[in-house]
Amino acid sequence: MRAEEFDALFYPGGHGPLWDLAEDPHSIALIEQTFANGKPVAAVCHGPGVLRHAKKPDGTPLVAGKRVTGFTNSEEQAGRLTTVVPFSVEDELRRHGGHFERSEDWQSCSVTDGHLVTGQNPASSTATAQNLLKILNR
Repeated sequence: MRAEEFDALFYPGGHGPLWDLAEDPHSIALIEQTFANGKPVAAVCHGPGVLRHAKKPDGTPLVAGKRVTGFTNSEEQAGRLTTVVPFSVEDELRRHGGHFERSEDWQSCSVTDGHLVTGQNPASSTATAQNLLKILNR
């Protein structure tokens, strides 16, 4: 897959991306190229975990200084999966300099910062998709 073949990237949630896409060098390169080309990158729920290794063209973390959200620590605790997942989405976004925002657990929250769009949890899927479409329709 090549970034120039797409108008945007959208990473869905579910726990799967934490094990494969977050660590896959091809996925990371696709995110970096799409973002560097000024195209939107969006992710919801556990999907924002794919941003943990992505960098801006200047080599800094892609989320550094950006408003972001993703599956929260308290939501992970409520699901009793904190010892199962390989990392916390919230902790990783914060660790890489993201300005983490959230709503109450299980409520919709979608954050747009430039051409980066993130959503907190499954309830945020519609709002995240709508925010991505707003960018694409500009």
